[in-house]
Amino acid sequence: MVKLNAHNVKIRTFVHATEDPEKVLEALETLFPEDLSPKDVEFEMVETEGYFGNPILVIDAEIKRSRNVRKFLENLKNILSEEDKAFLLENLEEKVDENGTFYIRFDKQKAYLGEIKVLDGEDVIHVRIKVKSFPMKKETVVRAIGEWLSE
Repeated sequence: MVKLNAHNVKIRTFVHATEDPEKVLEALETLFPEDLSPKDVEFEMVETEGYFGNPILVIDAEIKRSRNVRKFLENLKNILSEEDKAFLLENLEEKVDENGTFYIRFDKQKAYLGEIKVLDGEDVIHVRIKVKSFPMKKETVVRAIGEWLSE
């Protein structure tokens, strides 16, 4: 079994004035494995304003401990559909930056309904995975993620 090693996982989403923060948190939970305790995830919520002065709540979550990062990645691989894996594989070059961070966006509305769907649009849950790789080069990270998703 090919494993993907990562330093951390950062998740961010926005709660707009028309949304219920509790429901958005439920949508976030869809990404987490059941055996990951809430105390293993660092949450931060910041109130801010949108472009037109509308209130926005920014929810950030971070998983740092390597055991918990592994659990998250294992779960993520299991809940991704074959269609989403294929999409990510086709677009890996643009989903990985020069620092080895893998970016994925998930449909926030579908996540609330318990479905995980990769979406390149607005109203999403942003996931950033800082991949461990040696040497730390974009092409090495892309290859590692490709092997991980293809298995």
